[in-house]
Amino acid sequence: MGVYLSTPKTEKFSEDGENDRVRYGLASMQGWRSTMEDAHAVYPDLDASTSFFGVYDGHGGKTLMVRVLHMIISVPFTGKVVAKFCAKYLHKQVLKNEAYAAGDIGTSVQRAFFRMDEMMRGQRGWRELAILGDKFNKFSGMIEGLIWSPRSGNSNDQVDNWAFEEGPHSDFSGPTSGSTACVAVLRNNQLFVANAGDSRCVISRKGQAYNLSRDHKPDLEVEKERILKAGGFIHAGRVNGCLNLARAIGDVEFKQNKFLPAEKQIVTADPDINTIELCDDDDFLVLACDGIWDCMSSQKLVDFIHEQLQYVHKPLCLAPSTATGEGCDNMTMVLVQFKKPIKCASSSEEQSSQSKSADNELEIEGTQE
Repeated sequence: MGVYLSTPKTEKFSEDGENDRVRYGLASMQGWRSTMEDAHAVYPDLDASTSFFGVYDGHGGKTLMVRVLHMIISVPFTGKVVAKFCAKYLHKQVLKNEAYAAGDIGTSVQRAFFRMDEMMRGQRGWRELAILGDKFNKFSGMIEGLIWSPRSGNSNDQVDNWAFEEGPHSDFSGPTSGSTACVAVLRNNQLFVANAGDSRCVISRKGQAYNLSRDHKPDLEVEKERILKAGGFIHAGRVNGCLNLARAIGDVEFKQNKFLPAEKQIVTADPDINTIELCDDDDFLVLACDGIWDCMSSQKLVDFIHEQLQYVHKPLCLAPSTATGEGCDNMTMVLVQFKKPIKCASSSEEQSSQSKSADNELEIEGTQE
């Protein structure tokens, strides 16, 4: 059945928790897909005043034939591995960036997205990806790290201590597979949402769904313009005929133009960043991979959560078969409830009109059915 199983895997991973700011729950399920390529990161106490939530949806990158050839001649790094890498390291890079210490959350998150691509290169990047992909165990990975790690006085450490390593994979340019990244950082009353790809963040404000991220599809005008200027093309809604996303972490084959900065490559990890001030009209926040949004609109999901939050029902997003392809993807969702009432500084309409992304002036928009 190609990328699908004969019967879906419906076992779910779930987790919940809370602190004095938020209450959260998450769930993920493999479904009909042959592998689980979603990952997530939940840190309600990233520091004393900050919470971090993220979902990452891996994808294969190159065409199926090329991926098969790569499996024969080299160690393949699947989208699952890139998603796991982001789940392990992206929030750490947010914390380590100097902009974070200065209170500039948006800049620290943006730099963390770009930093993922940088960290996955070279011997060190290859080794970390290999460990996450179970190509060798952590012990043998640690031994290889000792063999190829720089000696004192010869290291080229970054400020985040991601040491440069020399070795047989020093020229590794990064994985050809990739991952979306959609994260939310909550500090006091401010919410920062960063997104690259088609995972989505939605807030419920007095029961109304507002998208805090934009799905980065190749046919969007701003994406199409960048793709064409960088030397790419769009065929059948896919970048260079194979990738149905315009922004992602990884996917190094689309980031090879040495005359362009990272944000202007055919596919870029550059996230849209949306910042809003929370108020007591805000009910909860949802981050989910496209396996959810393929089956439910933002408003439908918000309505369902309001009605059924306290109950367990049959899955709404799992297809009964793979005939249509809808409802057959991996599914991961994080739900965050704002625990304490927060007084509005202004009306929710004013807050909505003032909310913009860093570079595209993306306003919060209600979802269309």
